[in-house]
Amino acid sequence: MGRAFEYRKAAKMKRWGQMSRIFPRLGKIITMAAKEGGPDPDSNVKLRNAIQNAKAHNIPKDNIEAAIKRAAGKDSETIVEVVYEGKGPHGILVVVECATDNTTRTVANIRSYFNKAGGAFVPSGSLDFMFTRKAVIEFEKKADMDLDELELELIDFGLEEIEEEEGMVYAYAEYSQFGALMKGIEDLGIEIKKSSLQRYPTTPVEFTEEQVVDIDKMLDKIEDDEDVQAVFTNMA
Repeated sequence: MGRAFEYRKAAKMKRWGQMSRIFPRLGKIITMAAKEGGPDPDSNVKLRNAIQNAKAHNIPKDNIEAAIKRAAGKDSETIVEVVYEGKGPHGILVVVECATDNTTRTVANIRSYFNKAGGAFVPSGSLDFMFTRKAVIEFEKKADMDLDELELELIDFGLEEIEEEEGMVYAYAEYSQFGALMKGIEDLGIEIKKSSLQRYPTTPVEFTEEQVVDIDKMLDKIEDDEDVQAVFTNMA
């Protein structure tokens, strides 16, 4: 599961890394989290997670603080999370997670990306059974860290699987255990580098290289939209 996640994440981050929009994307999530649960990351798990991810992408402290302050402003925008589902080229299934202050604009844009690629929206919730949602928490593997022992300590916090890859440890749990697993890891004195909620296809599908070219053209357009936060597919 980890390798598939890393491959897809690396592809997305490569595209995002070439864009100037990554700061406002993550800033929007910080603002939304602060507005929803308050400006104190110690008592607001969602905000703490957003700040950790912003720091992992080297977003300056001033930008993070400004995003938190915007949540308290009288004229602050109301940002909502919305999810769109659709079928793209060659039947690929796609779930698009967005954060937007204008759902009319966002749905029109996302729908156009599907339509232009020969795909279409499907009713909300239609693809729920095609994906499983997991909490994924990343931290560095220290020299004295025993993963077998760590796994036993974190089982009570919802841990399902743990694995190491290239010096990083990936801990997985059901998405509903996200906060509990974060707390369990932090209580052990481990510094979390990144954390997220991911969707994994229950039945991954293989596509040919030619088909992937068509698919990636659509995914590039979707992921380049300023309102899009994450895109998940059933590609193997």
